[in-house]
Amino acid sequence: MTQLIILDRDGVINEDSDHYIKSLAEWIPITGSIKAIANLKDAGYRVAIATNQSGIARGYYDLDTLKAMHDQMTSLLSVYGQSIDYITYCPHKPDDHCLCRKPKTGMIDEILEKLAIPASDCLFIGDSLGDYKVALASHIEFALVRTGKGERTIRSGELAQDTMIYDDLSTIANKLCDTRLYQT
Repeated sequence: MTQLIILDRDGVINEDSDHYIKSLAEWIPITGSIKAIANLKDAGYRVAIATNQSGIARGYYDLDTLKAMHDQMTSLLSVYGQSIDYITYCPHKPDDHCLCRKPKTGMIDEILEKLAIPASDCLFIGDSLGDYKVALASHIEFALVRTGKGERTIRSGELAQDTMIYDDLSTIANKLCDTRLYQT
């Protein structure tokens, strides 16, 4: 049974940009995403975030800016009396050969260890092929959202035929919360 929802950040929780989210002003939540996280938490799920942030290594923004974005997300979620259980990020560029950048499993391994939850009890929600591939490599169930790079990912033709696809985080959160309500 799913206990932990792992979310990608850009394109799932907040608007994405091919030019990177470089400032707090550019960090704009997707309509309904913060409430969706609160609803997941209210339904008893734990929620973690695993996000590639190569803009740090590229010099587009620094760790203080990333912290400000995450503080803003946390503040918006606190309005609903909830918080994120764990946030991890990869600050490296694709050619840095780190172990954490999705689709490598370093961030997922870190989350599973910190929260002491087996991969079999997790669902990863993302919008990109990197998200899909890290879920596969980690043996975690995957759901794609159409927001962010979701439509581009669908068009790639690389997703399994039975991949769960939802319009946005709110849509899948509502389904998960309804399912959990009926299980209790």
